[in-house]
Amino acid sequence: MSAQTPLTELNPKKILIRSTNWIGDAVMTTPAVHTIRKNFPDAEITMLAVPWVADIFELSPDVDKVLIYDKKLLYQGKIKGPLNLAKDLKPLGFDVAILLQNAFEAAFLAKMAGIPVRAGYKRDGRGVLLTHGVDISAAIRKKHQVHYYQNMLAGLGLTLGPDHLRLPLSEKLESWAQGFVDCLKQENPISLPDQQDGNEASDRPELKPLNNSGAAIPVIGLNPGAAFGPAKRWPTEKFGQLAALIAHNYGESGCLIIVFGTEADTAAAQEIRQFSMRTPSHVIDMTGKTNLKQAMALIKNCDVFVSNDSGLMHVAAGLATPTIAIFGSTNHITTGPYSKNSIILRREMDCSPCLKTHCPQGHLNCLESIKATDVYEEVTQLLSSKLLPDA
Repeated sequence: MSAQTPLTELNPKKILIRSTNWIGDAVMTTPAVHTIRKNFPDAEITMLAVPWVADIFELSPDVDKVLIYDKKLLYQGKIKGPLNLAKDLKPLGFDVAILLQNAFEAAFLAKMAGIPVRAGYKRDGRGVLLTHGVDISAAIRKKHQVHYYQNMLAGLGLTLGPDHLRLPLSEKLESWAQGFVDCLKQENPISLPDQQDGNEASDRPELKPLNNSGAAIPVIGLNPGAAFGPAKRWPTEKFGQLAALIAHNYGESGCLIIVFGTEADTAAAQEIRQFSMRTPSHVIDMTGKTNLKQAMALIKNCDVFVSNDSGLMHVAAGLATPTIAIFGSTNHITTGPYSKNSIILRREMDCSPCLKTHCPQGHLNCLESIKATDVYEEVTQLLSSKLLPDA
């Protein structure tokens, strides 16, 4: 088998794709995953993913199976873990491994699993382990990550599909989210556990709408977290000020503010709730209360989603939810929301983008200089365009 043989001429029957490890990165690979499917329509495609990104691919028509790489429970240890996983992968008989993840471990794992064709970027010192390595140009490093992953596949001889993010949801999931949001728009919303389980609360009071005018009740999602570090997080106090502005101006006629995130963001959600005491029962803290699929479905029901540069920002982009993305230390050109329905708010600084987790200058001016009123103005514009009836 020649290293120069294009993948499309190898006619693989079973393909393993190694996913990236972050939610946002995984979302940005979905066009590349679709490209792989379009080039190999008859192959069985399996995605190997860490637990927290698996939901991105569970509903994808481009993926037949998802294998979970659980490093905490099943495959512990920096060396032992990958070796044990390789042992489990070997009997599955994969013909080709396409490594979207850049790490050395991804190539090492594929090699130890006995996968004969191993394709990916020549990064992290792994070129010797690849049978089909792709060089990285300086130009591609400056482009959006969607193009970064597609460029790798072009280098492997694949015909590229469209650069559209793909996050399909099931009808059942969409129905659950729509029903849940509809209940939250009432004065006495159904409890989260009942609604998540699909049960009816037998003793709940009669539901009354937040307004009697029949006007649309805007749903605004807030995402105050970002795993990368504080240099990506617009201050929680400013999110709270934004929520207060929204509650003050839309509260009388009815509005719903949903705060998204993990359990690590719960304190931020409570602070945001305190800032908007005008309508506290309709600032809903969903931090740590949903899995990723449920969060995706709820984000699709938002009229506007305000977010730091984070995984959920990319989820909103993939769902075409109108998004306001607040950028600090990171590069909005390479990792901004890949959506025409998005607005990026940032302040150009001499030091930006520094790509640091913490501000090297100790001031976070790139984020501090963005006011809650600045974001609120964008929110109202997006709401006006979305909630007005079609001409």
